[in-house]
Amino acid sequence: MSADRADAPDDAGPAADLHVHTTASDGVLTVPELPAAARAGGVDVVAVTDHDRIHPDLDAPVTTSHGVTVVRGIELRVETDEQRLDLLGYGVEAADELRSITERIQADRKRRGAAIVRRVEARLDVDLDVELRAGLGRPNIARAIAESDAPYDYDGAFEHLIGDDGPCYVERYVPTFEEGAEVLQEACALVGLAHPFRYPDPERALDRASELDAVERYYPYSGASAAREETALIDERAADADLLRTGGSDAHDRTLGVDGPPKSAFDAIAERLLDR
Repeated sequence: MSADRADAPDDAGPAADLHVHTTASDGVLTVPELPAAARAGGVDVVAVTDHDRIHPDLDAPVTTSHGVTVVRGIELRVETDEQRLDLLGYGVEAADELRSITERIQADRKRRGAAIVRRVEARLDVDLDVELRAGLGRPNIARAIAESDAPYDYDGAFEHLIGDDGPCYVERYVPTFEEGAEVLQEACALVGLAHPFRYPDPERALDRASELDAVERYYPYSGASAAREETALIDERAADADLLRTGGSDAHDRTLGVDGPPKSAFDAIAERLLDR
């Protein structure tokens, strides 16, 4: 639970879930399933932010499906001198530069996914049922490992095999922060930094957020006291840099509305996204 939801009962629930993954990358929801999942989660605005990919079945920056507003977005991994970060782009327009960079990333994802699968199968002497497709991510492979004869569940697959320091890890292409931010700012109504406290150096990550439009403030960090400290710093930095405060559940499953901006924060976001 985010600090706002604990401390502000009059504005307790999220007005939107602006961080959702689907089967176009490493989530389990399909676009037709989004309205029911959104209603079950108590939200009527959802942003589809698949990893390094614009969802091919969303044909406009903002659409409506069965009473639920669906924002076409993207979560783009970028490289800085200090660490890797994730940028969230919302209200994606058709843009040649962004499509070019995502196509390069997706081609590399398939190459990388095939290499990881080969390493896991050789190491464990198992066969993995993995489709080598656009959008493939390590969570897809971890699920396949958990469903195979391997002695690892989903979390164990990351811990012992395919995590960043694992024996089956394979590096992939990641654009620079400058390159990623530029193409997103050209293609999107709004660009923000995702989950700043998931990085090794959150303060350096927040320094980078000052170059964007927004920062993900409403996010299901674990631990209520830690969340209060983290979100207080995000609020301070957002005020200093005049950043909008976005948020979402970062759902890879079917549970939406776990977190997200309350109405007080979402109104300003809506002006950029829904009234564009």
